[in-house]
Amino acid sequence: MQHDLIAQARTWLAEDPDPETRDELGALIEADDTQELAARFAGTLQFGTAGLRGELGAGPMRMNRSVVIRAAAGLAAYLKAQGEEGGLVVIGYDARYKSADFARDTAAVMLGAGLRAAVLPRPLPTPVLAYAIRHLGAVAGVEVTASHNPPRDNGYKVYLGDGSQIVPPADGEIAAAIDAVGPLGGVARPEDGWQTLGEEVLDAYLARTDAVLDAGSPRTARTVYTAMHGVGTSVLTAAFDRAGFPAPVLVAEQAEPDPAFPTVAFPNPEEPGAMDLAFATARRSAPDLIIANDPDADRCAVAVPDTATEGGWRMLRGDEVGALLAAHLVERGASGVFAESIVSSSLLGRIAEKAGLGYEETLTGFKWIARVDGLRYGYEEALGYCVDPEGVRDKDGITAALLVAELASVLKEQGRTLLDLLDDLALAHGLHATDQLSVRVEDLSVIADAMARLREQPPTALAGLAVISAEDLSQGTDKLPPTDGLRYHLEGARVIVRPSGTEPKLKCYLEVVVPVADAAGLPAARARGAELLAGIKRDLAAAAGI
Repeated sequence: MQHDLIAQARTWLAEDPDPETRDELGALIEADDTQELAARFAGTLQFGTAGLRGELGAGPMRMNRSVVIRAAAGLAAYLKAQGEEGGLVVIGYDARYKSADFARDTAAVMLGAGLRAAVLPRPLPTPVLAYAIRHLGAVAGVEVTASHNPPRDNGYKVYLGDGSQIVPPADGEIAAAIDAVGPLGGVARPEDGWQTLGEEVLDAYLARTDAVLDAGSPRTARTVYTAMHGVGTSVLTAAFDRAGFPAPVLVAEQAEPDPAFPTVAFPNPEEPGAMDLAFATARRSAPDLIIANDPDADRCAVAVPDTATEGGWRMLRGDEVGALLAAHLVERGASGVFAESIVSSSLLGRIAEKAGLGYEETLTGFKWIARVDGLRYGYEEALGYCVDPEGVRDKDGITAALLVAELASVLKEQGRTLLDLLDDLALAHGLHATDQLSVRVEDLSVIADAMARLREQPPTALAGLAVISAEDLSQGTDKLPPTDGLRYHLEGARVIVRPSGTEPKLKCYLEVVVPVADAAGLPAARARGAELLAGIKRDLAAAAGI
């Protein structure tokens, strides 16, 4: 067995095109480190609906040039099988370690396979790539990014020609094509010949960002902005400048791309401590709001002044921003369909119904939301918002930031704030309070065991609220295809449990709805909502054995 492992590693080493991972793997072989080699060669990174994502390093269970070349060759074979020979593939990348290398390798493989390839001019936000696919009439797009994962990770996200991320059956067919790729020596990779796009593709995207704003709307909101060491700063500041907003005050320590993400443990605005520098900057400059993007700038986080919160600033939940943007679009006379994933707040459905608009629920992920017929606006609780589906059929942290700034400006002119509008929504539709129980694991079997336990012994009550119905989403429903998840409807509450598709996490999404008679009842309703959420979290953790 040990001999087979060493032989497998030597075979991989012989065709690895990257000196860094060759040296790394060679050292593991030399040291006879069978434990680490076994981890690297336990299988292959699985290509799914999120594409590829994993830790950088040598071997088939890590992200590296060999794995990316195989992924690109499989994607090229799939596209040709779909009759797209000679079609254009657009490639974008973020500022993580190896991202530029993976982008160049992808371009070379596409060219070698008889397709055309165009690479974005520099590290840019993921929504610029999503926009460029449709703008340039491409047959597919690739974004090299691990979004908000830790510094040691990278990833590979695939879009088809409609500008949306892949969904079944395309993901399975691409995965099969990747598995069919032979030795890397047989994958043609010319040294050059692909197109490197100029700034005009970014200019076209920025011109499009103006379309999300109402002509003549106030543009007075002052912001503090953090790019979280990612690629958002230059694009967001350019978009704000074009729109006529005051220049955002930058969180200087996090403004420039840095793949080490030195000031945060996890470069995700939702993670504890990630926004501390933004709060400190805001306390010095007293803006109307804080806006944060994640490292590839497809997500948008918002914080607002709140004297009741320690430190004077409060992060809004993704569900709160999702409802605020929906209310703003309704006020502006939007038509079409509002959509969200099943893990997001049911408040969006109530807003859409009252406005006489269409409403759809989808599985988790913008790959599903973006495909809703007649979509006008879509959001997901994990800070993702699609406010211009004709321009970008994906979440877009730049245009979402513009729309939030416009809404804050409109309210500012009225002497009101985003928190005031949230109060209005609670009075109109009931207080919708949401929370999440998220467990990060080292051993994935912990997640499988928790899901099995909940399936075998579903809870009958949580926080004293009776479970009215329990659905196993792996069976599918009349409106949703099958997915690994569980959904519980309670008296005045809802719980969804699912494994994360991109991280080693079990995620439980909780929502309670508390009726509110008048403004005087809001504090009590909030207290009751918080009490119920804490109780549901406690009882659900016990039921799942986590």
